[in-house]
Amino acid sequence: MPQYAVLIYTDDSAHALDATDEQLAEPNGHGDELAASGAMRAAFAFTPRALARSVRVGGVSDGPFVDAPQVVAGVYVIEAPDEDAALAIASTNPAIRGDSGVEVRLIHSGT
Repeated sequence: MPQYAVLIYTDDSAHALDATDEQLAEPNGHGDELAASGAMRAAFAFTPRALARSVRVGGVSDGPFVDAPQVVAGVYVIEAPDEDAALAIASTNPAIRGDSGVEVRLIHSGT
């Protein structure tokens, strides 16, 4: 079955190192629901942008690669029979409220 990466774009990640269970209840609950559905294959929540480091030919710098109002806050991999099904699954992500959103990409290759 095809796999799709769902990239989560928000103002910043909710997964600060000192985040409380209450602060993480909604994003973690969504992940738990996807895992229970059998669609989830892997999930990774990133720490906030302040902890990002960028590597370029000139060296390492603080901050995300691109200075943008939104950053990739996490990514998860789902299995779905086709793109429409993947989009339907991704549309349940709580990040799509407000100015945030998700991007769905068919995974071409990997291990």
